[in-house]
Amino acid sequence: MDNDVSAGSAGSSSTLGNLALGLTLLAFGVGNTGVIDNVTAADAAALATWVGGVALFVVGLLAFRAGDAADGTAFAGLGAFWFTWGTGAGTEVSAEAAGLFMLLWALLALTLTAASAGSGVLGQGVYGLLCLSLLLGGIAAFAENDGLAKAGGWVGAVAGLVAWYGATAALAKWPTFTGRAAGRGVTATG
Repeated sequence: MDNDVSAGSAGSSSTLGNLALGLTLLAFGVGNTGVIDNVTAADAAALATWVGGVALFVVGLLAFRAGDAADGTAFAGLGAFWFTWGTGAGTEVSAEAAGLFMLLWALLALTLTAASAGSGVLGQGVYGLLCLSLLLGGIAAFAENDGLAKAGGWVGAVAGLVAWYGATAALAKWPTFTGRAAGRGVTATG
């Protein structure tokens, strides 16, 4: 492989990664809420496998290649999570195994939340909300509590909207709540 071939910029991989993460979280979250008749989280398995899993993992590898270890770690790690979840959806596992799966992946989200300190409200918000969603889902699985599972779904859907907004803001040059509009170099005071 020729190392001089461009793999894109860190900004482009971040934008694509946030779009993939946002869409997957929205589908997963809305499926868990039960707000749409006959739509469950398991219905998001194909999207989770291919968009949240494979595409996000590839975006993570591209971010690593572009020298962005933070996005590389986040997107490759989350790609592994979504691929594992998507391929296992519908498989019979105990409530305890499902709860443990969610709680272990909540640790990744917690690490990403801590690592994104200083990246702005959107980056830290997505990972923090994802962590909370996974914690609620894990506890709901252990307790077999549908109310907690729905609450986790709503938190996941909000995390998806935040990720989607971050990616859209980067492309449309909307405000990103870091004191600058994306791509403009304009501060809130200037």
